[in-house]
Amino acid sequence: MSRDAVEVETGPQPTGTVIWLHGLGADGHDFEPIVPELAARAPRALRFVFPHAPLRPVTINNGYVMRAWYDITAIDGRRAEDEPGIRASQAAITQLIEHESARGIAPAHIVLAGFSQGGAMALFTGTRYPQRLAGIMALSCYQVLAARFDAERGAANQSTPVFMAHGTQDPVVPLALGEAAWHQLQAAGYPVEWHTYGMPHSVCPQEVTDIAAWLRRVLT
Repeated sequence: MSRDAVEVETGPQPTGTVIWLHGLGADGHDFEPIVPELAARAPRALRFVFPHAPLRPVTINNGYVMRAWYDITAIDGRRAEDEPGIRASQAAITQLIEHESARGIAPAHIVLAGFSQGGAMALFTGTRYPQRLAGIMALSCYQVLAARFDAERGAANQSTPVFMAHGTQDPVVPLALGEAAWHQLQAAGYPVEWHTYGMPHSVCPQEVTDIAAWLRRVLT
């Protein structure tokens, strides 16, 4: 454990890092089990960092305290978003990237990934980060503070590969929200791969295979 995160290294002296942000109510252990399958296809030793989001009350879940990157009042974006929470998590994720850089892995060899709320934070932080990343992966998610995107996105990651995926039967984050984020990035000129799978709000085997192939390309 390091900096309130689960860490898994797939070999000695890793030369690339995947920082993977979990979804609402989960924790850093959520995606730990898929590391062996991703590592089997990786061309180099990687470090996977799965941080734990802070504990906070979540309005959409009746105020129950759970791990969340920011508060959610509604999933449809019609109510005010938790901008302070989003900005605070952006700062914490930026510190994780800088921590990896201090350990010898430059941002150009770091992938910022996430699922659901974590995917939203990966998109938000990655497109605003001031140095080029290896890639941004956003699974079953949406764009937060979408109206600020054009004004705030940075030039450093304009050409960074982006992997987006969504389930066609997702009852939690509607497919339309993922498509809207995809179209917004496309319109801004980002090289986005968009994948859909016949699944609910989850990850399926074919998606893991596609993620492994994408990671192999961006971290070679």
